[in-house]
Amino acid sequence: MILITLTLLLFVVGLLYAVFIWNYDHWKKRGVPGPKPKIFCGNYPSMFTMKRHAVYDLDEIYRKYKNKYDAVGIYSARSPQLLVVNPELARRVFVSNFKNFHDNDFSKNFDEKTDFIFANNPFTLTGEKWKSRRADVTPGLTMGRIKTVYPVTNKVCHKLSEWVEKQIRLGSTDGINAKNMSLAFTSEMVTDCVLGLKAESFSDKPTPIMQNIKDLFNQPWTFVLFFILTTTFPSLSHLIKLRFVPLHVERFFVDLMGSAVEARRAQLASGKQFERSDFLDYILQLGEKRNLDNRQLLAYSMTFLLDGFETTAAVLAHMLLNLGRNPKAQETLRQELRAHLKNGIINFDNLNDLPYLDACLQETIRLFPPGFMSNKLCTESLEIPNKDGPNFIVEKGTTVVVPHYSFMLDEDFFPDPQSFQPERFMEPDAAKTFRERGVFMGFGDGPRVCIGMRFATTQIKAAAVELISKFNVKINPKTRKDNDYDPGLIITSLRGGIWLDLEKL
Repeated sequence: MILITLTLLLFVVGLLYAVFIWNYDHWKKRGVPGPKPKIFCGNYPSMFTMKRHAVYDLDEIYRKYKNKYDAVGIYSARSPQLLVVNPELARRVFVSNFKNFHDNDFSKNFDEKTDFIFANNPFTLTGEKWKSRRADVTPGLTMGRIKTVYPVTNKVCHKLSEWVEKQIRLGSTDGINAKNMSLAFTSEMVTDCVLGLKAESFSDKPTPIMQNIKDLFNQPWTFVLFFILTTTFPSLSHLIKLRFVPLHVERFFVDLMGSAVEARRAQLASGKQFERSDFLDYILQLGEKRNLDNRQLLAYSMTFLLDGFETTAAVLAHMLLNLGRNPKAQETLRQELRAHLKNGIINFDNLNDLPYLDACLQETIRLFPPGFMSNKLCTESLEIPNKDGPNFIVEKGTTVVVPHYSFMLDEDFFPDPQSFQPERFMEPDAAKTFRERGVFMGFGDGPRVCIGMRFATTQIKAAAVELISKFNVKINPKTRKDNDYDPGLIITSLRGGIWLDLEKL
């Protein structure tokens, strides 16, 4: 009996082992080189151990193969992926061969039944649906409309500096949590600009908006479990769909959208003209054309909300971190800002004409890119050369990984890559030049470049103007001295958090 049990146990173990490794010859059969995968985790050991950020696993592979090949085959658990190790090929994926890599890989994990809001975000939409939605949303984010809400931006910036002064008076030895401060700023900013409502993020009694925003990016264990399952057993992605926007968060924002719409329509019905042509104004006009209900209106508006909260706050927090670590750069920026200040603000038309401010922003994105990698889906097969290796065909349905972190932190492209050097971006069109080489894609590239890029950069720059012109930013001893990424967060963040000491000038 014991022998039979042991035999069955060994058979089951052997069967499971065979299941886990059966397709680990996927790339070998196609003549594509690459590192040997490990059982369960493939080439992403940190996905399970969480001892370090998964981007460092990719970076080790990148550095090993970058001088010999354009792309190598890797595995996410049991799922084969193509890792791009040549920035010129990365540029092709995003721009010149866009039709072959039209969609984001993330799209296959969502549908409208399980996550109506995220499934309708341009990031996850595919094919003609993406094209149509982008055409709908893009006119709502023109520079003219962003300029219209710029006075709101300045009001929120004033609230920000008042809050900082209050924290200074309280004199906490722990310093100010830069991420929470930045998130309070973006939640107040985006809620007002998009919905015309107040989040009261800097008050003693904030609305539930900010907490629900945080819940968007603090995913439950079920999300992580589903992600691991669909990665380990790819066929399950046809049966199991993920929910990125938690149900209680969706309900909250649907109700909030309803309140915003009712308030705006009541105002218009009373004959009182709203003082600005903002994003909600545009969404309502679009809703009338498309006959959209509140849930559908929210799906459109969440494009503005999702893209404007967490990523923008992360960039602002890390920009303050870099300036706090580099007093000389901070003072150079302060002098540039003071030369253009009028009544405590910088005119909108001048905001994007400040080279050192822009350089500080771009260099921060290089060091702490919110999108540290992109997973694109091959939508049309394509044959590509592979440097020292043979040509091979990228088949339709293949996930193509572009490791932006590895390009942006490569000493061959950016000498002394871990140091904060805004001067890298002071040459005319430096960011454009780096992007065209494929080594700097802070907001993506090609037709699917981030549509909220201009709105986000306006927010960040306005907040930086407010803080750097009024306060001296120093680093609290609680903050680590290296740039190690937190392995447990979706958006790139410094491990342990960013803690600042601010002094009023």
